Amino acid sequence: MLNQVADGVWVRQSEWVWSNATVVRGDEGLIIVDPGIDGSDLNQLADDVDQLGIPVVAGFSTHPHWDHLLWHPRFGDVPRYATSGAAQTASEARERAQAAAAENASDIPLDLVALLAPLPADGAPVPGEIIEHQAHAIGHAAILLADRGVLIAGDMLSDVLIPLLDPRRPDQVSAYETALDRLAEAAQHADVLIPGHGAVARGPEIAARLAADRAYIDALRRGDEADDARLAQDWLSGPHQSNLKQARHSSG
Repeated sequence: MLNQVADGVWVRQSEWVWSNATVVRGDEGLIIVDPGIDGSDLNQLADDVDQLGIPVVAGFSTHPHWDHLLWHPRFGDVPRYATSGAAQTASEARERAQAAAAENASDIPLDLVALLAPLPADGAPVPGEIIEHQAHAIGHAAILLADRGVLIAGDMLSDVLIPLLDPRRPDQVSAYETALDRLAEAAQHADVLIPGHGAVARGPEIAARLAADRAYIDALRRGDEADDARLAQDWLSGPHQSNLKQARHSSG
């Protein structure tokens, strides 16, 4: 079910890693950000969108990981955008994204995975400010809807996921530090934060999310073990160890 979190902004959460699909009303119609995850989710999202009675005019992918590269025919044959770096990476890794989608979710229209175009220079039709950085994935983007007090953060600032360094790229600790600085600046204009995974944050919870991610990254920078409640989830042990290894390699 779509939940309205601000004027013209709705969120639907899937069971798979608490993934959030966001629907934004723009000047020309609806933009669907990171729809997912399996075929049933996508169909239910399409049902919810139909009930809004507003046409879908575009899609947007915050970054080129398979679970953020999905689409469904019921959303329409409309442009799907990302930053230029993310669009290029998605195109180059399309077969790998399709394979990951087939392995991890069911009934996904694989022929529609990772079909992205670079966002036009003027940003249309996606409303708001695109905040691009290089943490977590190439060309990762957040969207600040300052007029509505909403920050759509992609795979950042989650209450369930620790920061996840891109294992294929160097000095991700610095990339995260830069990204968090940019998101902190944007968050000054937001009352609602929508992460790619986890609960929507409001008010002072946004600062707490930023502080948690900063503390985790600071611990990686120092080579210390992080005191982070999210690590109580056993399945994050592997990604955490990968982060530690990469951070130590970068500092060495």
